[in-house]
Amino acid sequence: LAKMDGAIILTEDMNQVLRANVHLVPDSSLYTSETGMRHRTAERVAKQTKATVISISERRSTVTLFIDNFKYVLKDSREILAKSNQALQTLEKYKKRLDQVSGNLSTLEYEDLVTLLDVVIVLQRSLMVEKVAVEIENYISELGEEGRLLQMQLDELMANVAEESMVLIRDYVINKKDSISVKENLLELSNDEILDLLTIAKHLGYGGGVNILDQKMNPRGFRVLRRIPRLPYSVIDKIVKRFGDLQTILNANHRELDTVDGVGRARAEIIQDNLRKFKESTLMDRYV
Repeated sequence: LAKMDGAIILTEDMNQVLRANVHLVPDSSLYTSETGMRHRTAERVAKQTKATVISISERRSTVTLFIDNFKYVLKDSREILAKSNQALQTLEKYKKRLDQVSGNLSTLEYEDLVTLLDVVIVLQRSLMVEKVAVEIENYISELGEEGRLLQMQLDELMANVAEESMVLIRDYVINKKDSISVKENLLELSNDEILDLLTIAKHLGYGGGVNILDQKMNPRGFRVLRRIPRLPYSVIDKIVKRFGDLQTILNANHRELDTVDGVGRARAEIIQDNLRKFKESTLMDRYV
């Protein structure tokens, strides 16, 4: 079929051929920037039908994707692999730095010494990691089966990153702001905007000048409680609502934790024991 000069029309899920060797006659009044007849037709069909159109040029050795007004020329797989490997190396460096600043924040949280600057630095690093990951995802999509190993590496590096940034936002965002909307807006920031710590702080709800970054912060406790195995989010929400902030949670005994709906005596002891271990290991990693 691919050797035929006409178009091949597939179902929307691309699992079945509906027509082959079809002569397409789109509206000639539609603007096209293409020069070759095949590509001109493909672009016009995409604009007219809103369907995905793929144009293959043997002479140019190119595959071009048209979707409405969008055009994308697929790159050579060797070029994509080179770029994706380079991006993966960058991601590894960014992730290592994220782990460092995240660990530092954990220490400061246990010591009750967190400032807004510490928070936005971690969030900044998390956004940088997620931005690079999106770029790699695009490369993997183009590579198809050849991107399978890259996907495995990416999945390993990105494990819990998005979730960690989400609970970080929940810990420090101004009460009236919706955490999900804040995260979505942060991901839409440009690379230059991400480098501006005040911009990130503003999205969390903290206005003002540079001095605002020195403001002392009290984490609510979502980030630490999330680390406790098999502790449902519904219970975490109730614990945070009951005690208000991390320091109060850390100082609560198992009887006080037991009063929270959904906790119970056994779970209260597990929570208290895990919080103690987390604090000890975090401080030990920092100072030993």
